[in-house]
Amino acid sequence: MTAPTVFVVDDNPSVRKSLQALIAATGLAVETYASAAEFLAAYDPTRAGCLVLDVRLRGESGLDLQDELRRRAVTLPVIVMTGYADVPTSVRAFKSGAVDFLRKPVPPQKLLAQIREAVEVDRRARDAAAERATVDDRIAQLTPRERQVMELLAVGRSSKEIATALGLSVRTVEGHRREVLRKMEVDSAVQLARAITGLQRS
Repeated sequence: MTAPTVFVVDDNPSVRKSLQALIAATGLAVETYASAAEFLAAYDPTRAGCLVLDVRLRGESGLDLQDELRRRAVTLPVIVMTGYADVPTSVRAFKSGAVDFLRKPVPPQKLLAQIREAVEVDRRARDAAAERATVDDRIAQLTPRERQVMELLAVGRSSKEIATALGLSVRTVEGHRREVLRKMEVDSAVQLARAITGLQRS
């Protein structure tokens, strides 16, 4: 995974400059953009981090950018800032997945704390997505019969019970079991169950 970057979208040059200095001083990479269009043209969804977004951009709404990111299935955590907070705006921001809604001027340490939290949320989400993708890739290597055996193993069935359920010999099931564990890169049915459970919760 790439190192996290804090993306700032604000149409006020002085705000962009001050936020860039504040965030960079913590050691985090930071990029600033004057408009939603500028950000969308440059952003690669594979890049980790978070977005600090002003609500009122020149000629557009930051919340529209948030909606567009959601439409594109971009999961980058968004911290929304505004100098004109009202209930409908905050409700819309949170419904679109904002991790926080802050009123300007935001105390620097409070903003930095929220940025660190958002970056960590993104890291955990990307780690989980990578783990799910790995499990999916391993399952794709299974034969149809091995997948049947895997599903029964994952819910705690013994080889004898699986043999009865699938109309196979115990010896045949044991052979499939070994292949399932090998291809799934786990050492036991318990580890297999954990991997499958994590996939089902996603």
